[in-house]
Amino acid sequence: MSERRIIIDQLKFSYEGLFNVDELYATIVQWFYEKGWDYYEKINQEQITPTGKHIRIVLEPWKNLSDYHREEIRIKINISDVKEVDVELDGKTLRMHQGLIKIIFDGYLKTDRKGWWSGNILTWWLMYLFDKIFMNDHFKKAETWVESDVQDIYEKIKIYLNTYNYTYRNK
Repeated sequence: MSERRIIIDQLKFSYEGLFNVDELYATIVQWFYEKGWDYYEKINQEQITPTGKHIRIVLEPWKNLSDYHREEIRIKINISDVKEVDVELDGKTLRMHQGLIKIIFDGYLKTDRKGWWSGNILTWWLMYLFDKIFMNDHFKKAETWVESDVQDIYEKIKIYLNTYNYTYRNK
């Protein structure tokens, strides 16, 4: 059986203010596309309440690093109390969203991604020992790639949202 090791556990980000839901989503999807990731959207729910919309999105993209290693990221996006507001900028009226965004990032490294070595207990045990003794350097390198990619998408989202905060609140 392949092993899935957690590298980044519950990296959290929250933001309250102006944003555009469609552009936020497009920014995330574009990042994965540019970096060569395969993309999977596990959950995309929207609920309308008296306080505003509540949006829940769970993304689980992955990228094959080798025949043996695969890096995976889980992004949980919860957007609450979303209301549409009109913002005036340079004499033009823009339709924006206002609400609270909470995002949780998890980064994983999956070994034996095709399940070749999990056929029986003997091959699994040999591969486990081989991983721990001979392939430790490869694992450490793949681990740094996971950390780097999670930090990169985290910073991309943070920059995007803080740009909105600066552009539209300080005018």
